[in-house]
Amino acid sequence: MAKSASRKRKTPEFRRVKNENLLGMTAAMLAIVIMTFVVGINSVSLKEKEAKYAAREEELQHLIELEEARSEELVNFERYTKTKKYVEEVAKDKLGLVYEHEIIFQEVD
Repeated sequence: MAKSASRKRKTPEFRRVKNENLLGMTAAMLAIVIMTFVVGINSVSLKEKEAKYAAREEELQHLIELEEARSEELVNFERYTKTKKYVEEVAKDKLGLVYEHEIIFQEVD
């Protein structure tokens, strides 16, 4: 009989501990579900940002290629401006200078 009396005393306490454990487990599961949901939403947001950044990177790479081509053109133009041919063209076009033996034809309206 001593055992049944002690069981009866432990039974309500055991139920209370069991209910507390069940409540704790439920709260933990709810926290895990909420965290999973938040992480999922942030994951989608990050993937969208990644796509935007990839498109921007591609656009900037294209601009870099254009600027490199422009830079090459400027280097070539700089070399050309240091030649005698360029000096002659500028002298003829802008200043109207000619060589002594050249014949100039003018249009008559």
